[in-house]
Amino acid sequence: MTTGEIDLSPFLKFAAEHVAVGIHAVDLKGKTILYNQKMKEIEGFDFEELVDRSLLEVFRFEQHESTLLQVLQTGEAVLNAKQTYWNRKGQQITTLNDTYPVAQGGQLIGAVELSRDVTTLEKVVYQPLKKYEEPITFNSITAVSDSMKKVIATAEKAATTKLPVLLIGESGTGKELIAEAIHWASSSSGQLNTLYCHGANEKLINQLNQELSGGTIYCERIDLLPPPLQVQLLKMAQKQINGDTYFIASVGEDPVELIASKKLLKELYYFFSAMTIQLEPLRNRKEDILPFIEDYLSRHRMYFGSRVSRLDEEVQSLFMTYDWPGNLKELELLLDETTSLVTTQESISVDLLPQHFKSKTMNKTALTPEDFIIRAGKDLLPLDDYLLEAEMYYLLKAMDLHGGNVTKAAAALGMSRQNLQYRLRKIKKNEAQT
Repeated sequence: MTTGEIDLSPFLKFAAEHVAVGIHAVDLKGKTILYNQKMKEIEGFDFEELVDRSLLEVFRFEQHESTLLQVLQTGEAVLNAKQTYWNRKGQQITTLNDTYPVAQGGQLIGAVELSRDVTTLEKVVYQPLKKYEEPITFNSITAVSDSMKKVIATAEKAATTKLPVLLIGESGTGKELIAEAIHWASSSSGQLNTLYCHGANEKLINQLNQELSGGTIYCERIDLLPPPLQVQLLKMAQKQINGDTYFIASVGEDPVELIASKKLLKELYYFFSAMTIQLEPLRNRKEDILPFIEDYLSRHRMYFGSRVSRLDEEVQSLFMTYDWPGNLKELELLLDETTSLVTTQESISVDLLPQHFKSKTMNKTALTPEDFIIRAGKDLLPLDDYLLEAEMYYLLKAMDLHGGNVTKAAAALGMSRQNLQYRLRKIKKNEAQT
């Protein structure tokens, strides 16, 4: 494209990379052809990881959940779509998306999505799992599952011994609640300070080092700190541990795998792992769902004077069969969204549930070959391409079910860890060659 004698390509490329809006463009097959720096900051991927790969492979969502795929199928724009999800770094992200079809010569050639990151604004309005005015103690944590009872028992021992603690669990499992409960149960004097490792910098860690005088410091997701800052955090913790400061940290994945992939400094793990506490994802302890909801609704009645006290049977069934990839955070976000519509109702019915949740949980049918074809109803894929897509879909669903843990996913699939890794690499290689 030119204007007179001026080639606009360098200007357009510069603008795409420096604009404060995430840009993600795909072709008719749903494969990425443009992914700018701002979108990388939001979602955590590099362009090289996405180029020529299917959206279904990379982002691991159902076809109807992607506005890009919706636009490819309908040819119509989807505007001002709000999406809250967990990116590859384990961070909860909220975006407002405008997605448009792209045509050339009257023919649809792809789609482009413009994403505005409104996560900070959302956190100002609402802090998941941290909105109660009273301190979080072990008595205020609702837990009936054996795994959570074990977590609380171990955490109570940690509070007594005041040894450094490492909390392990997926995003949204409630690690920050356990950290706060340990703080209040310990003999630690002073306040609870939280170091959010995503976005932390050298200046912040130095400031903590200078200002700490007792109390507890909870280092949330130390695996998200760059290696040089992990070294700095370790030095600060080793210096402060002999004083009155109590240290708790968390990671989002198996620490052994994090160390192997060089995302976690081995020495930092050793410092915090005097006591390790594993929090199971909500899908593995669904008996905690209804007590959590009962506690939530009790607080809602107390704070807002509502009458809501239970779920309808159909809603309860939906909640108990859903896998809750965002764990307790996702459940509480959903309850907040749902109860905002409550007036005089005493129970939560299906019609009060937000549409995005109903579309994921209701009227599910068995998978058909079309589920692996981005443009269902159009030309069929060649058999080899379909089999590759089906294998990719199945393997990545297994990885999702086990939180990205290759060892657990391989065991569930009845294959060796090496075999699963080989298959995943093969899929990636084949996709890159198509």
